[in-house]
Amino acid sequence: MAKFSKIQVIQAMSATGMVPVFYHSDLETAKNVLKACYQGGVRAFEFTNRGDFAHEIFGELVKYAAKECPEMIVGVGTVVDPGTASLYIQLGANFVVSPLFNPEVARVCNRRLVPYTPGCGSVSEIGAAQEMGCDVCKVFPAGNVGGPLFVKNVMAPMPWSLLMVTGAVEPTEENLSAWIKAGVLCVGMGSNLFPKEIVAAKDWGWISAKCQEALSIIAKYR
Repeated sequence: MAKFSKIQVIQAMSATGMVPVFYHSDLETAKNVLKACYQGGVRAFEFTNRGDFAHEIFGELVKYAAKECPEMIVGVGTVVDPGTASLYIQLGANFVVSPLFNPEVARVCNRRLVPYTPGCGSVSEIGAAQEMGCDVCKVFPAGNVGGPLFVKNVMAPMPWSLLMVTGAVEPTEENLSAWIKAGVLCVGMGSNLFPKEIVAAKDWGWISAKCQEALSIIAKYR
């Protein structure tokens, strides 16, 4: 069961402005990355469903976060069907993210009051997702569907929209400032926060520092 309410999840995404996106098949590595993000100021963390037995890693990560990072809101990403959504909700997912919009996933999440953030690549998809109760929609792949200009042009006629962007997001002032100025609720960031060589070297301090840097840039342009 989700530890945090839908309102708490959306508030955390809005307050920090960034949701790290991460997957690793090794539980200890996942724990260390989660803790590094937490120490860097992150309060909403997306673990992606991308490998065999990913749900087992996720379940243990949720338990770890409850003890070691009590304010961290852990959600799951790369969910494309209702069965997978149900599995992760049972394991404690506080939010569900998808690369696409599936109304059946929305129904499962709505039934349990768990936020569902679907991937949308057009204004019509965003509108359809909002009709199904999706408070936050993910513009994906953000860099391919028009970048910050797409977000800005969507927000003009639909200013009530809460948009998260994933894809082509980098922890630099030039990149983040463009997204924030366009009007995003938050950004999702993966490999640029977790370079393979940094994870392999177990340089958790680097990850914490990079999170702090990205969050400070976001706060500057809010």
